[in-house]
Amino acid sequence: MRHLPLVSLLVAPCALAAQTPASIRDAVESITPADVQTRIGILADDSMLGRATPSPQLELVASYIAREFRRLGLTPGGDKGTYLQRYPIERFELVAESSFVSLAGPVAATWRLGKEVLLLGGGPPPEQITGPAVFVTGTPAPGGGGGGGGAIDPAAISGKVVFLLIDRGQTPLARQVARLHAMAIVGISPIADSLWSLIASRQSGVITSNPSQSALGAPAFRTREATARVFFARVGIDLDSARAAMAGPVVVRALPGVSVRIAVRQRVLDRASAPNVIGILEGSDPRLRSEYLFFTGHMDHIGTPGAGEGCSARGGDSICNGADDDASGTTAVIEAAAAFSRLAPRPRRSLVFMTVSGEERGLWGSQYFSEHPTVPLEDVVADLNIDMIGRNWKDTIVAIGKEHSDLGATLNRVGAAHPELHMTPIDDIWPQENFYFRSDHYNFARKGVPILFFFNGTHPDYHQVGDSPDKIDAEKESRIIKLVFYLGLDIANAAERPKWNPESYKRIVGP
Repeated sequence: MRHLPLVSLLVAPCALAAQTPASIRDAVESITPADVQTRIGILADDSMLGRATPSPQLELVASYIAREFRRLGLTPGGDKGTYLQRYPIERFELVAESSFVSLAGPVAATWRLGKEVLLLGGGPPPEQITGPAVFVTGTPAPGGGGGGGGAIDPAAISGKVVFLLIDRGQTPLARQVARLHAMAIVGISPIADSLWSLIASRQSGVITSNPSQSALGAPAFRTREATARVFFARVGIDLDSARAAMAGPVVVRALPGVSVRIAVRQRVLDRASAPNVIGILEGSDPRLRSEYLFFTGHMDHIGTPGAGEGCSARGGDSICNGADDDASGTTAVIEAAAAFSRLAPRPRRSLVFMTVSGEERGLWGSQYFSEHPTVPLEDVVADLNIDMIGRNWKDTIVAIGKEHSDLGATLNRVGAAHPELHMTPIDDIWPQENFYFRSDHYNFARKGVPILFFFNGTHPDYHQVGDSPDKIDAEKESRIIKLVFYLGLDIANAAERPKWNPESYKRIVGP
């Protein structure tokens, strides 16, 4: 990469004035395509066996990152003066013959766990749940009300087993219902028979879980429309009409005479732990150094077919390397740390570089950090999360979350100030996919921390053995990392911390 033109340094945001142009140029030019390719080659090498959580290979990756943080002079930000923060993991198996969702009322139905119904997320369920049922449709408005502006009555949700329609994973409606203290949530999905059979087969055996996820609220389950259709038709609910109503205001419909009993029997096989890696570059300002800007990416992937995370062999290849997902983001965090460590003086605020594990299992590592932070969360000014930035378009990068805080305007300004990067940050172009809620930044956002999520979208190799290092566009990624560097420097040196859009705060964080 050639030297930055002098004019580009002169028009850089005034927040960069704390460092000399020469220091900034030296830091930026340390981010090279060769280094990006080398690091991704290490992290996503076949010897790492796809970095499943937990695995010996994940531990090797964590050790490598910790050594890099130490070499760069970062202060340990983990447990007991180390770079590692560890969180608990359990391996258990469902006792299928005594685990089920049973519905009683005008008609009766029993859905067996691992067959007609699956564990989806939320906190680990108690052995037995019994309660009345409600059926909820609609889209929450900003602030948590219904799409038509009416608020959801907490009394209609609290202590109930809530049935609602989903496409994939949690939806904004499901998150809102969970915050209103639902006893349990059962999502009804239009998933195809073949895909359902594949997912169900994974849950019929050994399951790996993070017991600390109880903080995430109501236990959540999933069933298929094909399973639920007959029962709900007989209690007066047509699922096709209900799905059409999902774009409208939130409606909570009680199901008189219907009660639900959920039994989940588990047998714990063993207990283990997994790491996050955390390094801190202390700020130079005596007042602002007690505030923190985070750079995050997940260092895990889905491993091999035997890891139980969904990797499937193809031909002679049985390793899901995860070069883009998310060795690219992990590399960005390390490269950003290396660049910032060269600055003199350091940025005014402190910078925290964190690579988490368990993202592919359900955001485990970042969720654990959000509940057991090693720096005060109220002093975290923003999280810049980086997940999959090594493929697809050459000259744009999606920054999810731009509309939710003034970080979006800051990013636009910084991007415009550096046309030499040939990298334009754009808004979320897949809102229907709910990516805002599907990577590690969400665990910061739900705690009130403004975020941006840098993401180049999925591709045919997503979660496949074809996500290999040779397909990474290291030159493109190096320009994205430089953009993130300039953005981070602006945030770290700014007099004021980033601010939420008030309506977004109400919808995402809560009143």
